Amino acid sequence: MKTVFSGIQPSGELHVGNYIGAIDNWVKMQEQYRCIYCVVDYHAITQDYTVKDMSPRVRDMALDILALGVDPEKAILFVQSAVPEHTELAWIFNAVTGHGDLERMTQFKDKAEHQPENINAGLFSYPVLQAADILLYKAELVPVGADQVQHLELARRIARSFNHRWGKVFPECEPKLTETPKVLGLDGKQKMSKSLGNHIPLTAIEEKPLRKLLGKMVTDEKRVTREDPGNPDDCNVYSFHKMFSTEDDRAWVWQGCTTAGIGCVDCKGRLAQRMLERFAPYRERRAELLAHPGR
Repeated sequence: MKTVFSGIQPSGELHVGNYIGAIDNWVKMQEQYRCIYCVVDYHAITQDYTVKDMSPRVRDMALDILALGVDPEKAILFVQSAVPEHTELAWIFNAVTGHGDLERMTQFKDKAEHQPENINAGLFSYPVLQAADILLYKAELVPVGADQVQHLELARRIARSFNHRWGKVFPECEPKLTETPKVLGLDGKQKMSKSLGNHIPLTAIEEKPLRKLLGKMVTDEKRVTREDPGNPDDCNVYSFHKMFSTEDDRAWVWQGCTTAGIGCVDCKGRLAQRMLERFAPYRERRAELLAHPGR
């Protein structure tokens, strides 16, 4: 059975993009692979954050992962900083990683742009620690979105360099791309992110908060009035229907939108209904874990 490793930063409350891009996939993979999942708090400290908030964030992240269906009987879930070997191996990997390789990482450039006052060395060497996270467990598969493939390619080069210098120890991991590698936010333009304020927190998926958030979601910009027909393929709301709604729902949206038979409010209302249904077990399980943490 192949080993899978995946990590998620406790950089804030989980949102729909995290669920579709990572956690939903984690739940499915635990049935097929030896899965090791990690709350990567060392990665999170490379960003600006309030120190006193980190411990609650780690706890809440673990709580949400369990509530969404990751089963400790089927997968390993742990906190990165509890295993010192992650940073020990990262230091060794620094000795076989080229400076030029790290300079080419587009994620470093993007993150440096978002926090120009805090461009720390941790941001620069982030992919080295990520490689250590993966290779420490000799993972063969890593579920990632398209924006992380470059880091996986570097992890493979690091494994080759280590093996060439000290002997064959680590496998060359392969990316396992998620079916929905990029979830756009409410603005319909950028990847869903708490820092951009375009996200839908999982804890907000209740009747009134969810409908209020979906009301802000950008639709087909060419559909100016209720009477104008639209193109679902140009609408971010329809992309969410593809993730959460039934085939019949999607057919209803397509027919209604392209003929102006329904309005955007109708379309968003149906989406809210389906999202509430999808996350009902999560809300129940989360409440149970909060009430009885020992379970």
